[in-house]
Amino acid sequence: MDHGPAVEYHECEELLKYKQKAGLRLFFVYSAIYGIFVLLNTVFPRMMESVVFFGLNLAIVYGIGLIVVAIILGLFYNHQCTKMERRLDTSGSKTLRGSE
Repeated sequence: MDHGPAVEYHECEELLKYKQKAGLRLFFVYSAIYGIFVLLNTVFPRMMESVVFFGLNLAIVYGIGLIVVAIILGLFYNHQCTKMERRLDTSGSKTLRGSE
């Protein structure tokens, strides 16, 4: 038995475009950081063996850094999109969320 969604969420066109652009920008930022990681592993594999932080090698530190950067970028994306949603819904109406 399907009860449907609890809340219908209707996004305006401007908000959708903003989210798409922001998401793509952050995707390319992360892709560049990850690309550097792959390039270093391919071109300079010995460099990844060097100990850089508390006895951990560069490969481990960079890998953990990639995870942390992904989390930070996700939080930043969420913050920016929430800020834009609030800016577009200044009237206090339920135009972005539909009728509840």
